[in-house]
Amino acid sequence: MRAPRVTVPLLLAGLGALAAGVGLPAVPGPESSATVAETPHATLQEFPSVPYDGTYTFVRVRFNTGRRGFGRGLGRGGGPGWAHDYPYADDNFIKILDEVTLLGPNTDGTNVIDAEDPDLHNYPIAYVSEPGEWAPTQAEVDNLASYLGKGGFLILDDFRGNREWAQVEAIFNVILPGHTFSILELEEPIFNSFFQIETLDLPPPTFQQYTPIFLGIHEGNDPEGRLMVIANFNNDIGDYWEYSDMGYYPIDLSNEAYKFGVNYVIYAMNR
Repeated sequence: MRAPRVTVPLLLAGLGALAAGVGLPAVPGPESSATVAETPHATLQEFPSVPYDGTYTFVRVRFNTGRRGFGRGLGRGGGPGWAHDYPYADDNFIKILDEVTLLGPNTDGTNVIDAEDPDLHNYPIAYVSEPGEWAPTQAEVDNLASYLGKGGFLILDDFRGNREWAQVEAIFNVILPGHTFSILELEEPIFNSFFQIETLDLPPPTFQQYTPIFLGIHEGNDPEGRLMVIANFNNDIGDYWEYSDMGYYPIDLSNEAYKFGVNYVIYAMNR
């Protein structure tokens, strides 16, 4: 591989029967409603970015959060939720995407873009870490609604439990009124867009008391329509990406996490 930091042996076979016998729970009901924050998020230092040139660039969304400060570092476990696993997960993933596809992604760097920034519309796919911490401003709601309506695709990752689910569900009731999350099955096109995903039973790297489930929002609530949002609920594939060069997790599980990410990008670029 050209990318020496990432030790992934060509994304071979699936997991087999890991987490066998663990059924998917019903979608938890909301415990509270999201409220739109009055003030924008705190300003952080500028992140290294790459200029727009029309090629696929990995984009992470920076959003307003009301629960965690900005005092610590970012990757390897620190920082606000939106920045968890940054920049290692983003960098590792883009190297794998470049290795296994002909997409020709931008390998010079990745971008962090504020949720209310109109520049987000330049990028068809955006990754959101820990959306359960999101306290959206009206500007963020308006921009994300426009972004998704014009063909954008959001990946929600690294959140778990009924409280965080209730927050995420309430947020998207505001961003996409009239749309609801539904449980995604293995036959969903996104799980077959590049790799043939063998199972959706990808064990979470942490908080293993929760049962992972994939949920999505389809345009117009039509199950045959375009998938606008995918949620890795009770899971954290970004953690697998971040630590794939550290030996913390089994290689097979890191491979599977990369497969999901590659499929998300290929699906969204072709819809």
